[in-house]
Amino acid sequence: MRGVTGRLMLLDTASLYFRAYFGVPDSVRAPDGTPVNAVRGLLEFIDRLVKDHRPDELVACMDADWRPQWRVDLIPSYKAHRVAQVREGGPDEEEVPDTLSPQVPVIEAVLDALGIARVGVDGYEADDVIGTFTARAKGPVDIVTGDRDLYQLVDDARGVRVLYPLKGVGTLQLTDEAWLREKYGVDGRGYADLATLRGDPSDGLPGVPGIGEKTAAKLLAAFGDLAGIVAAVGDPKAKLTPSQRLRLDEARPYLAVAPGRRMGSRQMGTT
Repeated sequence: MRGVTGRLMLLDTASLYFRAYFGVPDSVRAPDGTPVNAVRGLLEFIDRLVKDHRPDELVACMDADWRPQWRVDLIPSYKAHRVAQVREGGPDEEEVPDTLSPQVPVIEAVLDALGIARVGVDGYEADDVIGTFTARAKGPVDIVTGDRDLYQLVDDARGVRVLYPLKGVGTLQLTDEAWLREKYGVDGRGYADLATLRGDPSDGLPGVPGIGEKTAAKLLAAFGDLAGIVAAVGDPKAKLTPSQRLRLDEARPYLAVAPGRRMGSRQMGTT
């Protein structure tokens, strides 16, 4: 990792094999009848990515813990809707289709056989691994994910972009800062603040009641970032409507802890 100066491609592996599972018919099976649609779809996608984008290095980033307790401690609703079973003293079990779970060890074994590095860190999600690699990369980075939360890592100056599958895994949205500004009115760093204010149902992030995407973008344009918005709540001269001021004031406890869930908000050990 320390010596990589060429283009690094980081795969949000679980996000991609979930998409492959739903994008490839479950009639695709091994000789013994075991479904391998997620395996097949993911490998075909990786093959296409390598041929189309020619990365110098490729890393499959893994969820060692899909719902880290330290994030749940910050925001109890974090991914709560995706919990299939609560486990005392260990990670909760994620709701996963019955025919997908057996394919995950196969995916891991095939990636190992192909020599594709798999990296996961106890107590962290793949997002955190991706954030750490991105922060330490010396050259450009392509992040391949179906999770919009990783838009926060987009950085044109450093050559960091997100390749987001639009339909299955066949068509990619190349996400850079120009695209983010056109779509959301923010850059990569601003996307995390926008998601905090707006909320993100896919992750169980509640957001601030009454603050939608457009309002969040306008507030960020006016006050710079989340810290600036919170400061404006206490400034009677700041241009906030009475309802915005009230809702943001009531959301102070949430806004104080929400930034802690971001990628890179906790430093991981040397990867």
